[in-house]
Parts: sequence; C-alpha cells; structure tokens
Amino acid sequence: MNLMLKDIFGGLLIISSILDAIKYTLQANKIRHIKNAKSQSRKFINFAIVNDIIKLIYGWLIFDWFIIISSLLAIGCMLDLWYTTYWFYPYRMRGCSNFKRPNLLLYLVNSILPNSIRKRL
Repeated sequence: MNLMLKDIFGGLLIISSILDAIKYTLQANKIRHIKNAKSQSRKFINFAIVNDIIKLIYGWLIFDWFIIISSLLAIGCMLDLWYTTYWFYPYRMRGCSNFKRPNLLLYLVNSILPNSIRKRL
C-alpha cells in the first residue's frame, strides 16, 4: 500500500514537472517571438535553476527517480529560457554596428549582482 501510494504521487510529480517545464518553454518561445527579453527577470531564472539543481542532488542522494526526472526536465527547460534571455537581453549597445554580446560568464555574474552595484551590460 505504501509503495503504491509513493508510485502514484511520484507519477503526479512527473506530470506536474512536465507542466512546469512547459511553462518555461512557453516563456522562452514568447521571448523568441517578440525578440526582446526586457520583461524577463534574470534573478528569477537563476533562483529557479539553483532550486532544481539542489533538488536534483537531493534526489540523487536518496536515489529517488521521480525527483531526479522532475528536476532534469525543469533544468533543461530553464537552461533554454536562460540562454534565450541571454540572446535577446536588451543590452545597452544593441543596434550599434560594433555590438558584441558579453560572454556567458560575465552575463551570469551580472545577473546575480544587485541592481545597485551591477554595471549595465
């Protein structure tokens, strides 16, 4: 009975994780469609990725396939959203003839820093 209940809720966890992943995919598709990530919060994506990485490590430590699969689904779609946001972020010099995006590491560090001390990209 206990194992069956665990499997039922594990299946529900996978289904809800698929819906969660679809949410991030829809958000990335919207950014690609309008070609601007101005309204996207970079901190939100960073916190969500960290949350699911911790969940993935926890699932690996207790060896729970339901948690591992749900975390991998979410992380994959979040990384797609993160990269889409990086690609369409409204950089200061966008539109200039010599425009060049910053490297991914600089973008990541810039997205973690508070607005009061970060330099506008």
